[in-house]
Amino acid sequence: MTWQELLNEGEKRLSKKGVPEAKLNAWYLFSDCFETSKNGFFLNRELEAERQKTERFLALIAKRCERIPLEYLLGKTEFMGLPFLVNENVLIPRQDTECLVEEVLKKCEGTEVLDLCTGSGCIGISLGKLGSCKSVTLSDISEGALFTAKENAGRNQVDVTCVQSDLFADIEGTFDVIVSNPPYIESDEILTLMPEVRDYEPRLALDGSVDGLFFYRRIIKEAPKYLKKNGYLFFEIGCEQADAVSGLMEAAGFKEITIKKDYCGRNRIVFGLQTEMVR
Repeated sequence: MTWQELLNEGEKRLSKKGVPEAKLNAWYLFSDCFETSKNGFFLNRELEAERQKTERFLALIAKRCERIPLEYLLGKTEFMGLPFLVNENVLIPRQDTECLVEEVLKKCEGTEVLDLCTGSGCIGISLGKLGSCKSVTLSDISEGALFTAKENAGRNQVDVTCVQSDLFADIEGTFDVIVSNPPYIESDEILTLMPEVRDYEPRLALDGSVDGLFFYRRIIKEAPKYLKKNGYLFFEIGCEQADAVSGLMEAAGFKEITIKKDYCGRNRIVFGLQTEMVR
């Protein structure tokens, strides 16, 4: 079987199983297995495929047919133009979250930043790499997630402090910026998600309890004690949660509360300013 025939076969199997973007998925798996670029493929598409690489490619196609996320099969993804390792311990970074990073970058020069519910570390590490932060602390309750975040920090040559903690339970000190993409999907809604998300991404990082606001309430209640004067609290939110989260922040005394949209025009970010230190 030639390279072209093998790639076509992979796409055919994915399409038959209803995998979205079958052609693109087949290409990413093929290019990973055969270590080739688009140009390399076109030059070699009539080449006979090596048996060992063929077997690996078809095995990955079979796993993708089971709706295991492409990024987990590749073990990597890109976020803010930076490389990140991903696995079953962490959510796969989404483009929506890049909007959050872009907003925080406007406020983080010379600051001490805490990335709460860090997962893969994509938010905090991107801020450390692309911003001028004084320091970055990554925190997560999951030991597996924090291990992955540490690997990603090293991969991107960003100095970070990692703390395993249930939100603020083991956090020490105060910060100029606290940023979080917490679990915010309503528990019942998880069953309606795409199988890639529902069946394979960590529920711990998805489930925001009955109304999706459980972690926002906890963070907003506790964050003032960990923010410096004129410190910012940033959140990623579900597109229908802007009023609820901004209302919680207003009730907690945050000022200049702002809602920002993602690239698709949906409400995706809420942030506010704490004007006084809280003891």
